[in-house]
Amino acid sequence: MVNVAVFEDNVLLREQLTELLSTAGEIKVCGSWENCARIGKIMDFYRPDLVLMDIDMPEVNGMEGLKFIIRNFPETPVIMLTVFEDDEHVFDSICLGAKGYLLKKTSPEKIIEAIHDTMSGGSPMSPSVARKVIRSFAAIKQVAPKDYNLTKREKDILQSLVNGNSYKMIAAELGISINTVRQYIRSIYEKLEVHSMNEAVSKAIKQNVV
Repeated sequence: MVNVAVFEDNVLLREQLTELLSTAGEIKVCGSWENCARIGKIMDFYRPDLVLMDIDMPEVNGMEGLKFIIRNFPETPVIMLTVFEDDEHVFDSICLGAKGYLLKKTSPEKIIEAIHDTMSGGSPMSPSVARKVIRSFAAIKQVAPKDYNLTKREKDILQSLVNGNSYKMIAAELGISINTVRQYIRSIYEKLEVHSMNEAVSKAIKQNVV
């Protein structure tokens, strides 16, 4: 059973999503909320397996909610479910760590399929969003990579961050301790001249560092 938390400010859509998911089988909605104002308490109490996140919500929006989840509950995948399909919202969400990006016009069947796909390790996207991502990465690969004098191990760790892995997952993947991962990441931040994981991932993607 997949426990799903829904953040959506439109009351009708929130109720429709809750009803849809509750009747899907193997999916349980642990709760639904109109914004991310109480996201810390919500995540700590309900511990959802997956979060469906709107972007444009009052008080505390979905981007802030996504940042909080990635920072404090990195193992919990977030699918953005929004009306926005512009480059800025799409790539900011992906760089912050969203595992999927669906438009609200997505069919109920596709939303359910996307939840199961994400829980299996996939990254579902609406077709128009996927095309934007493909075009963007094609353009990025044409740009000569920048050399920040990263060692091979630092590049491996940076690539793992880009892939959305947590410190614990990186440590297990490379057979090193979490403290060693932290030391490498501090070095990566210094060389890239950034101050956070989100900045490092964004710079790595935009400048073709790895």
